[in-house]
Amino acid sequence: MEGFKEKAKILSKDDIKRILHRLAHQILEKTPNPKELILIGIQTRGVYLAQRLKEIIKEIKNIEIPLGILDITLYRDDLTAVGDVPLVKETKINFDLNTKIVILVDDVLFTGRTVRCALDEIMDFGRPRRIEFLVLIDRGYRELPIRADFVGKNIPTSKNELVELRLEEIDKNDEVVILERVS
Repeated sequence: MEGFKEKAKILSKDDIKRILHRLAHQILEKTPNPKELILIGIQTRGVYLAQRLKEIIKEIKNIEIPLGILDITLYRDDLTAVGDVPLVKETKINFDLNTKIVILVDDVLFTGRTVRCALDEIMDFGRPRRIEFLVLIDRGYRELPIRADFVGKNIPTSKNELVELRLEEIDKNDEVVILERVS
């Protein structure tokens, strides 16, 4: 990423795999009937994490959990700052959310604004019984009163740093790194 240099590698491929297995077990412990579950990944990396969680749950319980994709671009409160023609990706929720338990999945929780947008958009698709939020990394610095129900790892950072999840599907390797702004 331009203007940043890699400061530290926080998680390896094995760490990410182990964390996702733990999170899948936590979801199943909290939900006695996993047939009520729906996973929805927030574009972009949240989608890949949700796909991985779906496969892990399938391995554990031998059931198919519906998987949705959510792009929050048009729900952003700073849409005009994004540019004249924002890049809108796919939203795909082709099943009934009513009375279901929705697990929203994202990569990094920072200000909470992405989750707020996701909640607004989810409500346009129906009225789930419950919406829970799963994040691989919570780095703090919330601007809104939002917290994750399932957290892979808390990583304290400074505001001059970024936490970047790299995934094999996009970046050719799995890791989490901290990037530091270069002066």
